[in-house]
Amino acid sequence: MSTVLVTGAAGFIGCNFVRLLLSEASGDYRVIAYDSLTYAGNLANLSDFEGNDRYSFIKGDICDEEKVDEVMAQVDVVVNFAAESHVDRSILSSREFIRTNIDGTRVLAESARRHKTGRFIQVSTDEVYGALGPSGYFTEETPLSPNSPYSASKASADMLLRAYHHTHGFPVIVTRCSNNYGPYQFPEKLIPLFVTNLLEGKKVPVYGDGRQVRDWIHVEDHCRAVLAVMEKGKEGEVYNVGSNNEQYNIDITQLILEHLGKDESYIEHVTDRPGHDRRYAIDSTKMKEQIGWEAQTEFKQGLHDTIEWYLNNKEWWSAIKTGEYLKYYEKQYANR
Repeated sequence: MSTVLVTGAAGFIGCNFVRLLLSEASGDYRVIAYDSLTYAGNLANLSDFEGNDRYSFIKGDICDEEKVDEVMAQVDVVVNFAAESHVDRSILSSREFIRTNIDGTRVLAESARRHKTGRFIQVSTDEVYGALGPSGYFTEETPLSPNSPYSASKASADMLLRAYHHTHGFPVIVTRCSNNYGPYQFPEKLIPLFVTNLLEGKKVPVYGDGRQVRDWIHVEDHCRAVLAVMEKGKEGEVYNVGSNNEQYNIDITQLILEHLGKDESYIEHVTDRPGHDRRYAIDSTKMKEQIGWEAQTEFKQGLHDTIEWYLNNKEWWSAIKTGEYLKYYEKQYANR
């Protein structure tokens, strides 16, 4: 039985990946869930697994070299979801993004190298490629051209790990995924923010004209892609993960309004994000041809199921949208 260290395990994608490993994965895996429980990490996301003898949770920071080294001695595979990931927060201050996304990755890699850990999966983002024009797709050969402090920090981590593979033979594989949606997503990102705002009777803040384009993928499809790469991927390679599902932000907004029986008066157009990338689109041909993976979730059904999850889990998100969250929200949107 392989022991998998899942960092950022109490966050949105991490907790869904833990759920996949413990409930659906074909292999037998023991999971060490590691998370510092910052604002976006929530132990409630992992409560289903308490008492499972294949699961343990450790509260820790990936920048804590001593603690990481202690844990790494028990590990066969690392899957690194731990990251500061919200572009807007990185624009307000990049400090934690540099610390966690770059130095934290270095700490994990150095420890994994010392302990000769079998495989290291770095979960990255399509945002490292920058922005596309009205046509074309990101491939694994697209030059990195990040446009936000967040994406720059993720690109830096990817390059560091590339150097570790070239210099040390470090067994890293990098995945770069498009925009995720689904259950347990922290309500600062577009879909959960808009759904929960509307459920509270509040307006939804649409950046600019809302014509930004993203390739949206359901979190469960993403997690299955990461598992497939963990089991079948080639070390030193990059794999793009997308669902061929380009959507305008304003169209997603309209679908959410329709589902919740709200009209367009709930839309509030606000000043666009500084340096906002206009379009992302992913070519996942390599994942399909080399790994045998492709996304399965039809977007409208996935969005419907996601909205219903937030409708049925008000206690979960209500506990989050208090205190520091409200201070951040006011700072982010008050003068726009």
